[in-house]
Amino acid sequence: MPTSGVCKNIINARHLKDGYGTVANPLRFNEQDFQQLKQYCLIRNVRYIDDMFPPDRRSIGQGVLTPADMGKVKWLRPGKIVASPSFVLDGISRFDFGQGVVGNCWFLASIGALTFQDYILGQVVPLEQNFEQDYCGLFHFRFWRFGRWVDVVIDDKLPTINGRLIFVHSADPNEFWPALLEKAYAKVCGSYSDMNAGNPSEALVDFTGGVHICIQLSDPPPNLWELMCRAGQSKSLMGCGTEQGETSANTVLPNGLVQGHAYTVTGVKQMMSQGQPVNLVRLWNPWGRGEWNGDWSDKSPLWQTVSPQDREMCLSVRDDGEFWMTLQDFRKFYSDLDICCLCPDFLDGSSSCHWKTSFYEGRWVAGTTAGGCMNNRDSFWTNPQYRVKIDKLSSECSESQGEKNMLVSLMQKPDKRNRRLVQNLHIGFSVFEVTGEYRAQRGKFPAAFFDTNRPVTQTKTYMNARETMEFVMLKPGEYLIVPSTFNPNETASFILTILSKAETHVHENSAGDGHVHMEEDAHHEHKPNENGEQDGSNKTLFRQFSDKYEEVDCEQLQRLLNENLKGDLKSGGFSVDACRSMVALMDSSVTGKLNSGEFANLWSLVNTCKDIFSKADVSQTGTLSLSELRNALMATGKTVSDDILNLIALRYGSSSGNISMENFITLAIRLKCMSDMFRQLSVQTTVTLREPEWMYITMYT
Repeated sequence: MPTSGVCKNIINARHLKDGYGTVANPLRFNEQDFQQLKQYCLIRNVRYIDDMFPPDRRSIGQGVLTPADMGKVKWLRPGKIVASPSFVLDGISRFDFGQGVVGNCWFLASIGALTFQDYILGQVVPLEQNFEQDYCGLFHFRFWRFGRWVDVVIDDKLPTINGRLIFVHSADPNEFWPALLEKAYAKVCGSYSDMNAGNPSEALVDFTGGVHICIQLSDPPPNLWELMCRAGQSKSLMGCGTEQGETSANTVLPNGLVQGHAYTVTGVKQMMSQGQPVNLVRLWNPWGRGEWNGDWSDKSPLWQTVSPQDREMCLSVRDDGEFWMTLQDFRKFYSDLDICCLCPDFLDGSSSCHWKTSFYEGRWVAGTTAGGCMNNRDSFWTNPQYRVKIDKLSSECSESQGEKNMLVSLMQKPDKRNRRLVQNLHIGFSVFEVTGEYRAQRGKFPAAFFDTNRPVTQTKTYMNARETMEFVMLKPGEYLIVPSTFNPNETASFILTILSKAETHVHENSAGDGHVHMEEDAHHEHKPNENGEQDGSNKTLFRQFSDKYEEVDCEQLQRLLNENLKGDLKSGGFSVDACRSMVALMDSSVTGKLNSGEFANLWSLVNTCKDIFSKADVSQTGTLSLSELRNALMATGKTVSDDILNLIALRYGSSSGNISMENFITLAIRLKCMSDMFRQLSVQTTVTLREPEWMYITMYT
């Protein structure tokens, strides 16, 4: 039986805290364990077939092949394609492979960059794999996926037509690491067709889990050349892309470049030409052919103006897809540059101080925590908030302090299994300085804070990209980072990453002390007066519905609540399950019934919740919108985190997202009782239960 979502999230959070999901200890993608599967196949002397990514048309996907070609596809193991297959032949190089029929140049350009960094390559591609020793048709690869490294298992059946690979193919037909790596990434994406179209940054990040910056070459930083040189020296991966043409087709321009195409930056070098320094960028086309034919191309006469040593080192006259051009032409003909590195030292060229990384996962949920951008002044404050305290730089860092000292990255996580179905929202973030009276603020900052404070920095534009980032300068102090979608009420998960030279202290800011108390207003009508009239009224009510033993069960409680609150109930009244839940929560003697004292406690809570509901229902609809729900919960004395608020909305809300009075009363009582139970059972901040105790609590309350 699959693990429930809430339980799985807790397990994943614990795994991450315990070191699971790191590159050294990756999580199992689809719960497939490479070592266990290998042992199974070897013991039974069988070849592995992956039923999670089966060798059939589902794994190819739609739109890549014509129906006629799809009918010709045969999935073959490498040993059926060539006589002597090898995983790697004579080392790994960007010239080992070329693109197939799927439009995944962005992915192959990233592999081209990966081949320059042996250490990073070894993290992604376990190079000890082969077709000889302990071969059973089983291979595995590792990718960083939205905060966690995962180990992806595949079989080695590859799609072919007439015995030829239809996707990525190697220059040497006996070498298969590129085709198997592509298949593993296709599995992560959902199918081969799901890899169609993309940006190199996506795969660069998935290969490294590292620091990523994107530079728009139409407006580059003044130190672009120095930044690229430092990136090259610090073992970074670099990719870039050309502007899209009038159509989505990859049109080859007269200058040899391809429109809407991804390339790998494979080198940067300054040379002396005719007594003047010239900055050159080397690029590679993942098609494995097709090159720039302008200045400094393979056959350009300008190569005769450099020293014989530089010409011998850099010039290679063959159509292998690799070529040189000046930095000026690079900026002119390419639209963006992506740099990804394990360490952010390349950002300022300093290794005298180490960058610190903070990593947080969050979620925008329509109606509760998806307030939209600052244009939405009434709801912006409901977005997730992260409070950051930045210390002063150490003396060795301050000497090399550049203009900027913090990189903030916001990445949205997909909610679809297949990559092609993912619709990226427009996302961004704002950073506010916390000063004056708000330094003592606990919990979520209210709307009033954002009415009187402007961001000290923010994303320039909201982008419908997987990731957006800003490199900023923040002086020591306290700040509030608010990630948001551009439009309100858009649901998505995200990862917020903060890299800083200075020591930083970050915490998610939605919850306060977490203490629960139902405070009753002294003017509530149900408050007992000095003569105990209210108490007598409660006893009379109880006796009308109780049995001869003066107890009420869930069905009697259902009739009592629905008859006495029927004028306020909008959705058919309390269900028997809701009443059974309340009985279990208030039943101190574990009899399945409430005695008069237990009922009195419950009835007091019901009336308190009813009054809170009525005051929170400012729209007078008889239901609470999700923004009204937040205010209602705060009125109960409970400040809940955004995560808990989102779960409450899912568990107790209607299909429209609204909360009826009966559902609010049910959830508010459960919230109070479960919090009370935690405090009674906990030692400091932790509850430890044996399995019988856990079952005893959960199966009843």
